[in-house]
Amino acid sequence: MSEEILMNVTPMETRVALVEDGVLQEVFVERERSRGIVGNIYLGKVVRVLPGMQAAFVDIGLEKASYLHADDIVVDGETDSAKHNGGIQFLVREGDAILVQVLKDPLGTKGARVSGALSVSSRNLVYMPQSDHIGVSNKIESAVQREQLKDTLSSVLEQEQGKPIADIKGGYIIRTAAESFAEQDFVADVRYLQRLWQALEKKIAAQTAPSLVYEELHISERVMRDNVYPELEKIRVDNDEVFQRLQKFAAEFIPEYSSKLESYNAERPIFDMFSIEEEIEKALGRKVELKSGGYLIIDQTEALTTIDINTGAFVGKRNLDETIFKTNLEAANALARQIRLRNLGGIIIVDFIDMQSEEHQRQVLRALEKAVRKDRSKIAVGTFTRLGLVEITRQRTRESLEYTLCEPCPVCQSRGMLRSAETVCSEIFREILRAARTYEQDKLLVLASEPVVDRLVDEDSAAVADLQKALGKSIEFQVEPVYTQEQYDVVLL
Repeated sequence: MSEEILMNVTPMETRVALVEDGVLQEVFVERERSRGIVGNIYLGKVVRVLPGMQAAFVDIGLEKASYLHADDIVVDGETDSAKHNGGIQFLVREGDAILVQVLKDPLGTKGARVSGALSVSSRNLVYMPQSDHIGVSNKIESAVQREQLKDTLSSVLEQEQGKPIADIKGGYIIRTAAESFAEQDFVADVRYLQRLWQALEKKIAAQTAPSLVYEELHISERVMRDNVYPELEKIRVDNDEVFQRLQKFAAEFIPEYSSKLESYNAERPIFDMFSIEEEIEKALGRKVELKSGGYLIIDQTEALTTIDINTGAFVGKRNLDETIFKTNLEAANALARQIRLRNLGGIIIVDFIDMQSEEHQRQVLRALEKAVRKDRSKIAVGTFTRLGLVEITRQRTRESLEYTLCEPCPVCQSRGMLRSAETVCSEIFREILRAARTYEQDKLLVLASEPVVDRLVDEDSAAVADLQKALGKSIEFQVEPVYTQEQYDVVLL
């Protein structure tokens, strides 16, 4: 399988596409304005200690001092208030330099919330330099699997550092993403995290407070850290500055992958050249066409996502059961890709076309389970219900593609539907009747969109004439170009 990563960089945003065999599989988008400082590590200076609040304010070089609670100060490798020996005044003093990591971005008049418990992350692991234990994410529930993961990581650490696990400095948390891990993933992550922390220690020794020590990685670096593996062929970048930054990042932390970087300098935009723009546009639509002529309808709501499968123009060659079976098989592979591409999370309900054969159901389910194995997010596939539905649950790792690139429609209030011109005309008639009963004016003016006015003076002209006769009032109509189809006003003249 041919796999590559394409990066499109502009001053406003960076977009990253993961492509397999020429087909887009995932898209990452990061807007420069939305980048916060959560995860950044600063060498700060304590400017005020408040024993009454058990907190301190720390200058980290931002406009407002950050807030550090006593429970977030590390004592003997732990953030535990029982170790504080009576209060924050015994832990820090004004003028002290202290390493802190941002937990919450500044908001309004409040400064950032920070902690003395430091950590740096890779895809599968979190490294905690002040700790000395190995933990596993609570989302990995199987006790057997938790122990297996801990044993594997301990073995990797001993091999990499050449000493017993008890003598190895620093602790690790195994992230949920490691649930479907391979041992080489841990090897790559451990090497990356050790190189990163060694570089940070050198930087810390040369800094004076307040100063930024570690900035949460740019999306281009995060993607390279989390998604580059031996099978990947190329990482093409269309921005020279980002390309050079990635070369430096790779040389320092993952030198084994430096050769995979390639600068893209062609005149045609990189996402146009590889048809990524077209695929993103399709991924924002409800309807997904299948090669056979069938199609999927995908509706995303706050509670869940539904995927409906239809045969469409596909009529098959043998019989109806065979046609339905082939459509469902094709749909199983297509919807697995769409879930990953659109980054759909939470509960997903798939309404396959009803199949009478239990063997056909088993084959479709196996095809779906095989197709979702490529997904890097935790995903579980249920069985067919009595109604022919299949429930899928997928871990939410970030906003879906639709929520990232779109916003709720101000016209339809996110219903996805507009009231028809005929419905709006009926509403206007009722509003005219209310106004006529309340006010004495002999003339009324209706302001509305062009489709509504066209209907009022054409198909509904007889009804308008009857209304004028019944009320004894003159009604005029005027098109307002800025009005949406649902907007109108009845004005008294």
